[in-house]
Amino acid sequence: MTTGLMASRHRWIYLGSIVLLVAMLVTGLLSFTQLHATDLANEKAKELATRLGSAGYPVPTQDQITHTLGEDGGAVCADPANALNQAQWTYGMSNGAGGPGQRPVLSDREVVKAEAIVLSVYCPDRLAAVQDSIDDLDLRDTVRK
Repeated sequence: MTTGLMASRHRWIYLGSIVLLVAMLVTGLLSFTQLHATDLANEKAKELATRLGSAGYPVPTQDQITHTLGEDGGAVCADPANALNQAQWTYGMSNGAGGPGQRPVLSDREVVKAEAIVLSVYCPDRLAAVQDSIDDLDLRDTVRK
């Protein structure tokens, strides 16, 4: 074999490998970004939208709820009663300052009830543990309607 023939064969191997890698990359990206909106996710999103609307909350679109919470509630239902999640939850009920100026505030009762509604739809078995924490909070009617 001559050097030209070997280089020609190697070029086809390289081109074939590149085409194969690009095809695998495109397939992977399409699979990764594909939305998985199932019937169960749509049912739960519709139920949540109904409950939020009847409680007087502004309701996101059903697609937004479906893609955020899916079938199982996503991050909302990922052990909502553990210490870290409770700390992050109560951290959100502060004045927003950083460092020594940060102080807890009296949160509105209606804002806190919204999470209980989400938990009652997506993971009702975990609601009781979080409800105890909600009952321990000093909540007021601070938002004017």
